[in-house]
Amino acid sequence: MIKNVSDTALWVASYRAQESQRSDALFRDPLAGRLAGQIGERIAKDAVGGRFVEWSVVIRTCIIDDFINTAIRDGVDTIVNLGAGLDTRPYRMDLPADLRWIEVDQKSIIDHKNEVLASEVSRCRLQRISLDLSLTSERQQLFQKIANEAKKVFVLTEGVVMYLTEESVAALARDLCAQPKFRYWVAEYFTPELVKYMWASSRRRRQMRHSPMLFRPHDWIGFFNQNGWAVKKTCYMGEESVRRGRKVPLPRLFEILRPVLPGKFYEKSKRYSGYIVMEPC
Repeated sequence: MIKNVSDTALWVASYRAQESQRSDALFRDPLAGRLAGQIGERIAKDAVGGRFVEWSVVIRTCIIDDFINTAIRDGVDTIVNLGAGLDTRPYRMDLPADLRWIEVDQKSIIDHKNEVLASEVSRCRLQRISLDLSLTSERQQLFQKIANEAKKVFVLTEGVVMYLTEESVAALARDLCAQPKFRYWVAEYFTPELVKYMWASSRRRRQMRHSPMLFRPHDWIGFFNQNGWAVKKTCYMGEESVRRGRKVPLPRLFEILRPVLPGKFYEKSKRYSGYIVMEPC
């Protein structure tokens, strides 16, 4: 049972741990299992649509890894991971030693990571900050402090904005845009069709009732445009899955109907979700 949004971090880490054990793993995350623990394993085991969620976690991890490598080549010297959860990129990726990496999340998550990873050494200059991002003044002060100490900042919100209200996402977008050194922002992207499908299941709604998906704008890209951010690059989950040879685990009904459904349906479905790199308008 998922009791709060923080539990989703354990859930996601469990899937990264499972991927790391595969012979054909698309990445290796040796710390994920320790961070997920038994609670994360249990959530993953009982999750509704777990095969699809596992697939999406793996593919999004690959997409964002590529975004980060590109940003570093482009001169980014600071990465800010908002709602960092149990991400371990500072330990598992080949990063410049002088890169500054800042993780921001709730105190319970930060304390858990500090305890479990106390003996591990990161590959860059890692800093963790406990902060409730809904506290506007404290959030703005943190962004200003980071900007004062950086040259070019890359902001990551992986699996975060979907749990926020539209009002909260708009406020966050404006606060990030107010800092000229914040050059890139990465967030998830979903079409209305996928959001509708995701919440059609009563079992899924019960499972996620303590951490519902609140951000559901009709025009996802237009929403960010209106709040100061333009899309620089979009990487769609379905297309990336094909490129990496990892088949999308479609629901059984879709597999049964596949022979009679038009090919255009599957081409369109490849672009139902993804991750976007944005830059200020």
